[in-house]
Amino acid sequence: MILSLKNKNMKKRVLISGIGGFIASHTLEHLLLNTDWEIVGIASWKHKGCPERLTEVLEGKDKSRVTIINHDLSAPFTEQTKKRIGHIDYVYNIASESHVDRSITDPVPFVQNNINVVLHMLELAREIKPELFIQISTDEVYGAAPQGYDFPEWSTILPSNPYSASKAGQEAIAISYWRTYGVPVVITNTMNNFGEFQDKEKFVAKVIEKTLKGESVPVHGTTEHIGSRFYLHARNHADALLFITKNTKATAYKEGEIDRPDRYNVVGEKELNNLEMATLIASLVGKSLTYHLVDHHTSRPGHDRRYALDGTKLKKLGWVPPFDIETSLKKTIDWTISHPIWL
Repeated sequence: MILSLKNKNMKKRVLISGIGGFIASHTLEHLLLNTDWEIVGIASWKHKGCPERLTEVLEGKDKSRVTIINHDLSAPFTEQTKKRIGHIDYVYNIASESHVDRSITDPVPFVQNNINVVLHMLELAREIKPELFIQISTDEVYGAAPQGYDFPEWSTILPSNPYSASKAGQEAIAISYWRTYGVPVVITNTMNNFGEFQDKEKFVAKVIEKTLKGESVPVHGTTEHIGSRFYLHARNHADALLFITKNTKATAYKEGEIDRPDRYNVVGEKELNNLEMATLIASLVGKSLTYHLVDHHTSRPGHDRRYALDGTKLKKLGWVPPFDIETSLKKTIDWTISHPIWL
């Protein structure tokens, strides 16, 4: 058992899993710029995390506040690693495999990885007893959203593919640890994130690359029905996590009164269909868009045409995304053009 003794004057300490991943690295940057917290990051470097993201984020920042620990979350934490982690106030469990196509092509290792991630992070939380454990999840756990309907928190979970099923499984396990062991779980569900140093397998990064090269962009949908999403810059996502951490407190299970943990939807400002998004990107790149439609829904039955969340709950608490989508996209495109190695 690791005993965590903390002086009241010590800085807050946050543990971020998957620190070399896209969303986690943006969260690291946001915390470095907007808090004085100490940050412990977990990275395995086996999946989509890469050290170059951390190099970009940490340039010109106070590196003394950041500790990076190499650990594969498919295995439990060793006693030595737990001692290195030390006292933690907040846990952001961001690490996960996230690409739908890969989850469909090779589902078993994909799902096993995501389930092991949450199990070992929650087991750690049982021992080190943080104030807050945020389980980062996705809009995809609810499945396809009907046209004109945005899922509120605690809608029916109905995943369509192995990726979304693995995230729904993570949520279910986190809820069980909240109820059984008292882990202070809060679940967040977010939309399609984009931003600097994103992997090219993701739609926004792919459109930037192909538009710059003058290649045809694959757009999911048919002439009758183009798929749509709400898009959110990863720094907006990170800002929402910080807002939740500072302005809410995890509720505890209470029989007959509180039967579920807190959950918040983190939503982009407006809905764009895939062709509208590709056209907007091309206009900001300064090139005309060449595209072809791909009826991914037919070729991959686990593909959902539309995802949508209702962001009213978090908005009523006072959260306002700091960056609008056009400004976010322009910043992402300008950065990518000036850093061609990421293409």
